[in-house]
Amino acid sequence: MALITKSIKGTQDVVPADSAKWQYVEKTCLETARLSGFGEIRTPVFEHTELFERGVGDTTDVVQKEMYTFSDKGGRSITLRPEMTASAVRAAIERGLIYDALPVKACYVAACYRSEKPQAGRLREFHQFGVEMFGAATPAADAEVIALAASVFRELGVSGISLELNSIGCPECRAKYNEALKEYYRQHLDTICDTCKDRLERNPMRLLDCKADCCKETAQNAPRIINYICDDCKAHFDGVKSCLEAMGIEYTINPSIVRGLDYYTRTVFEFVSNDLGAQSTVCGGGRYDGLFRIMGVQDTPAVGFAMGLERLLMVMEAQGCEFPQAEAPTIYLAPMGQAASVKCMELCAKLREEGFSAETDLCGRSVKAQMKYADKRGFKYTCVIGDTELESNSVKIKDMNSGETFETNLEEGILDRLYDIGISSTLENLNATMEGFEGLAGLFGAEE
Repeated sequence: MALITKSIKGTQDVVPADSAKWQYVEKTCLETARLSGFGEIRTPVFEHTELFERGVGDTTDVVQKEMYTFSDKGGRSITLRPEMTASAVRAAIERGLIYDALPVKACYVAACYRSEKPQAGRLREFHQFGVEMFGAATPAADAEVIALAASVFRELGVSGISLELNSIGCPECRAKYNEALKEYYRQHLDTICDTCKDRLERNPMRLLDCKADCCKETAQNAPRIINYICDDCKAHFDGVKSCLEAMGIEYTINPSIVRGLDYYTRTVFEFVSNDLGAQSTVCGGGRYDGLFRIMGVQDTPAVGFAMGLERLLMVMEAQGCEFPQAEAPTIYLAPMGQAASVKCMELCAKLREEGFSAETDLCGRSVKAQMKYADKRGFKYTCVIGDTELESNSVKIKDMNSGETFETNLEEGILDRLYDIGISSTLENLNATMEGFEGLAGLFGAEE
């Protein structure tokens, strides 16, 4: 019995006390993407296994070791999505998006699943914010996607995030690089893990991304892809760097970045933080022009990124970033007696219809216990209703912050009073906003 009251290893709950942080981050991510023309896409949490075997690559750790795969009742092989790019590409093909106005700009907040060793910032069920752009082949498209990720960090008040860039070339220039890698690693077979020995002939670039300590050390002296890219890929990479510099986005070149999935081509990038320990990457992405062809349709240029929300929240909390406070509930109606309880239910329904958050007692507690509950929940106002209030049609509303009380009639008075308070608050905010506009006018030299 104790087992079923514990979450499965590698998963975590988000309780109401923390959900406001998640909602704030998710809303900020999606709104920032919207300003750059990205619309939200939602795909099923499971897909045909072959989608990921083809799209992600059958030589990757994700496909070989980490996917949650099972057979459904019809005998079909089904996999919980380990990432979103392949699913987004599948949806774009099936729904005909790539045959419409280009580029297609899609963004998402999604849960993904990988069966790997849980550790700080790495879970078996994790969440990503990401964007995918289909149909744009220019360096400017790469730069816009990178700039969007940088904008998210800025909007959330995250500092100390470094952008690292690399180019892994196209299939043609990468073929020469693969031969150079094979030649290098054949001389160091005794220093790499058994998995990498198996990968060497099929996909040597995966050796650079291996997490085994022995392979990391060996990879440090391996040939660098940047020295093997063709003139077209070099020109594309130079174009990306020029766009980033024009937008004031700082970067460093990291020739070790190859990303862990097979579909990447040309530009690859990571945003890293020093506040995460070993799991320093908060966001990673790049260009993947060959993925649509792998899926069996026409070549379509594509670029995107995925940002780990658990890691992003860890960075924000480590840096003491400000999270907006959850909106306090409006009013608690405390009944005394059955008749008052029924009346409170009626009033709560009316208040909610008008957009006020309202609650009443559902546990049969004393007024004293109800007030403790209201105080703990942080209600802005409370109102006690008993037989006396019902007979006199008069109640007192208490401001829980100031302690001030307002007397009003029972039927429409509570609603009217809350409206009066709300209008007063709105006017104060409007005055503050107008003062801000006057400041802006002065900033831009507007004349009165």
